[in-house]
Amino acid sequence: MSIDDSELERMRAARLAEVQNQIESQAEQQMQAEEQQAVANQEVTALNEAMRTILTPESRERLGRVELTRPDIALGVKRHLVNLHNEGSLQIPVDDNTLKSVLTQLNSNRRESSIRRI
Repeated sequence: MSIDDSELERMRAARLAEVQNQIESQAEQQMQAEEQQAVANQEVTALNEAMRTILTPESRERLGRVELTRPDIALGVKRHLVNLHNEGSLQIPVDDNTLKSVLTQLNSNRRESSIRRI
């Protein structure tokens, strides 16, 4: 059984269209991911700039150490501090003891986990 040249050409064209659609879809997904990353980078930059005005040098160092070990907690603290600052319910600059209490409050919500051996 031989396949007609026109049938073969039709199959090639269909496959080419399918590959082109896949490439366009991947390019669009990559562009969206890059845009999301750019927005996230802008947010982090803005938060870091705000921390320079909100926190004392000692508290910035503490938050930097927290960020090395628990970046998600540090990001939450930064957002929380910026929200409090925007509301006007935060006395500037935030010293190290105040930052410790904020960290303790936010960390108390954390679920305790333990490993038990059977």
